[in-house]
Amino acid sequence: MCADATREIAPRSGVAFTLDKCDRLIVIDPRGEQVADLLAFNRHDLDEVISSGRTLDYASRIYLTTGDPLYSNRSNVLLRIVEDTVGRHDFLLTPCSADTFRIIYRDADPHHGCFGNLAAALAPYGIAPDRIPVAFNCFMNVPVDAATGALAVEPPLSRAGDRITFEAEADLVVGLTACSAPQSNNGSFKPIHYRIERGSRSGCDGDDPRGRDAVRNASASGA
Repeated sequence: MCADATREIAPRSGVAFTLDKCDRLIVIDPRGEQVADLLAFNRHDLDEVISSGRTLDYASRIYLTTGDPLYSNRSNVLLRIVEDTVGRHDFLLTPCSADTFRIIYRDADPHHGCFGNLAAALAPYGIAPDRIPVAFNCFMNVPVDAATGALAVEPPLSRAGDRITFEAEADLVVGLTACSAPQSNNGSFKPIHYRIERGSRSGCDGDDPRGRDAVRNASASGA
């Protein structure tokens, strides 16, 4: 794979970009305790997008990590987690927005939040705000009380340099933020780094007839 330069998303901002099938996206928390909201749309049909409901239903758990796929609203795998140094992320809560800050934080002049940042970044790709679903919230720590079902937002478990890596299983439009919500980031706003490793379709794990494990084993042995 050929790696692009590492890029920075400024605090409380967002970007959008494309991935080709077999590319890898590495999302890095450079300072620790910073959430990044991630969205992925099928580049050839923008009505297909990652789905929290389908992904968690098929996984039968709410915490996803290495090896887990992110399914679309049409039950196709759009991304797969191939590396994770943290092991705690959220796929329950919606991107923070002006309404989040108005309703939860009681802000009189609310920030537009990750929702606003994603909407602005995705607009050039023809993605309207109403198409934005629940994001995969990298590094976000949302424990659930087993008895009551109550949700809490706790400081992220990520430390400086922690990362999560996704492999694209389709051609995608991706939105990514440095989260804007104080509670999600332990009270401070920090940047997010990301890097894209450009893959080749012929070398994509998901396309190898021997399966993913055979590809990994061959790579490890130098075959």
